[in-house]
Amino acid sequence: MRTRKGICYPKVDLCSERTVNRQRDLAGEPRNGRKRAKMLPEAVGECDLFEELPDDLVFCILCKLSSTASCPADFISVLTTCKRLNGLGLHSMVLSKASTKMLAVEAKNWCEPAHRFLKLCADSGNNEACYTLGMIRFYCLQNRGSGASLMAKAAINSHSAALYSLAVIQFNGSGGSKNDKDLRAGVALCARAAFLGHIDALRELGHCLQDGYGVRKNIVEGRHFLVQANARELAAVLSVPTSALSSRSWQTWNQFNQLPNHRPITGSVACPLLSDFGCNVPAPEAHPASRFLTDWYAARGGAPGLGLRMCSHTGCGRPETRRHEFRRCSVCGAVNYCSRACQALDWKTRHKAECAPMERWLEENGDHGGNGNVDDDGNANGDAAMVES
Repeated sequence: MRTRKGICYPKVDLCSERTVNRQRDLAGEPRNGRKRAKMLPEAVGECDLFEELPDDLVFCILCKLSSTASCPADFISVLTTCKRLNGLGLHSMVLSKASTKMLAVEAKNWCEPAHRFLKLCADSGNNEACYTLGMIRFYCLQNRGSGASLMAKAAINSHSAALYSLAVIQFNGSGGSKNDKDLRAGVALCARAAFLGHIDALRELGHCLQDGYGVRKNIVEGRHFLVQANARELAAVLSVPTSALSSRSWQTWNQFNQLPNHRPITGSVACPLLSDFGCNVPAPEAHPASRFLTDWYAARGGAPGLGLRMCSHTGCGRPETRRHEFRRCSVCGAVNYCSRACQALDWKTRHKAECAPMERWLEENGDHGGNGNVDDDGNANGDAAMVES
């Protein structure tokens, strides 16, 4: 087998045997009258053991590698090893098994070859590639139609993150005008993603039911979905090995941390969604597509365009596609969110300690009356309400 430098590995011919006499002793007599058959390496030769492997076996190995790779480099380094691995590694059967981490392209490394590779994975039927490339095209490359089509392709195959992203697009009318909002379609997509276990969709659906946003108001059912989202969040943390969690990721409930103007004393960022049960859970890890959006706009000044804003939740990364698309906090007016799920998470992790009323904002929007403790719909979870910009 040839390496990239053209050097050949020595070949071993399993069929060739050479008879070698054992050494004689000082008297000239053989030490052992029997002769032993010894395998000797031949020169660069007739058969290559790697080339003799059947394609089915190589496909199986490459599929396992693509589904367990921890970063794109793990797979790309195999493709550059030899011509045969490159050809078999780009087969649709292998690319369809690619994991989320293998498709986690960083914004600083974005280039046309990376775009082509994600497109090749998406054409092979990989749902993660369809979702990731759809998010990049819709929000970063300004190709709304193609991005939405790719996310819809993943959503048809029951990809929960794609369903939730399409729901956020419907709620905000992203890529169009304010009149393009379709709240009922957003709730339907959110309900489907929640049925598949998507935590943000469960939280968003719970707030929609509590607020009567796009669906008939049902406070009890809404709280049920919020509790279910918290339970799934805790289950996701418990499934992580103990060694992977920091000793400070879990915090003991402290009554002083619940005071409005008190900043929690902690060395790690945690999400106190379950503080009523005596523990906090670490903030959830952002999806690679969300990290791509955040890094993409951070490298371009932190703003998607003139007069446009980013979602204030650090784990989201979604930008506005038109002015005043996102809703603002009704108390301070300094932050804005693409969804109620992002608003709830950011309130728990960061904004609760920073939110302070602005006199000008309250004078201009005195009819909304957000208080940051209990909203008008009976939502006693400590979330500040949001209003249209």
